[in-house]
Amino acid sequence: MAASEQPKTFADLYTALENATRVSTGIAATETQAKRAINIALHDLHLGLDYRLPWAERRAVIRTQDDYTTGTVSTTKGSTAVVGASTLWSTNNDFGVDNARANGRIVFSGSRTPYVVTTVTDDTNIVLAERFTETSLAAGSTYTYYEDEYDLASDFLRPIDMQRFSNEMSIDLIPRTEFRRRYPVNSTLGRPSVATILDFAPSGSVTPIRRVKFAPAPNDIFQIPYTYVTANLAVSSAGVAAANLSADTDEPIVPLRYRHAILYHALAGWYRDKKDDTRSQEAKAEYVDIMARIMMDTEVGAPRPQLRPRVSPYVRSAKSPYSRGGIRGRFDRGNFDNMGD
Repeated sequence: MAASEQPKTFADLYTALENATRVSTGIAATETQAKRAINIALHDLHLGLDYRLPWAERRAVIRTQDDYTTGTVSTTKGSTAVVGASTLWSTNNDFGVDNARANGRIVFSGSRTPYVVTTVTDDTNIVLAERFTETSLAAGSTYTYYEDEYDLASDFLRPIDMQRFSNEMSIDLIPRTEFRRRYPVNSTLGRPSVATILDFAPSGSVTPIRRVKFAPAPNDIFQIPYTYVTANLAVSSAGVAAANLSADTDEPIVPLRYRHAILYHALAGWYRDKKDDTRSQEAKAEYVDIMARIMMDTEVGAPRPQLRPRVSPYVRSAKSPYSRGGIRGRFDRGNFDNMGD
């Protein structure tokens, strides 16, 4: 980066931070601190404002699974094994997806209780997550397999609209607690009208799994578009998205003209950690001013404060300059001027 250019890459940003704080560059420990400060500032810049920053918005589509009832089943009380006849559970459908998959639901004839599928062994064998608690089902029993939970985009952080999951499909978004209260069983099938976001973190993993749960559970193949805020705030020179800046050539997803905001926010944090409160407050004030201007710049179409004088009385007076019906107009000077009696 030339000295006169806006910081562009990760190396530009942390080097600019080192120069602004007048520390020696090229020292590993200092460079690590600067890198950390830049990444913290990058994430903090989006905290609470990400839904209003257009560069953080993404769009994806969920294709739901049709319910599946082909063939018949049998199972016994206390068992997790389900045996099918003429079923094709591990065979792909027209969209290249198995007819039954792990985490799907299956409801058996004569019951409304959905059982979670943990494993699809082959076309005729399924393993349930919990033991079958009802009366054993003889061979030839009917069933319905369906899916009401679907994985969200891998970089999904939060929805853009906190009350509507999909505008195109008119699917409202409600809290998990309310969803469980309203749909405790969720075995009714139809066109989805309500959704909630679920978070799972498997034991031994720190990577969250984000899913959306629909009610009614989809009974057909629907294309459900949705918009969301991305958790990936950096991109490599090869175009690979990531949560943090890592390589020197990585760039933040923030547009170039706004990237100096990252620097000022990092500068405020740097001085705060060094107990230089005065400089920290000065840098923070500069950052707040920049962010205010960014928000005004990025909110295209948003209403702006305007001074709009009330001109209607003047317009009416101009249209009727002389008194009529006892009401004096703008140019009314009395009977003499109006040639009255």
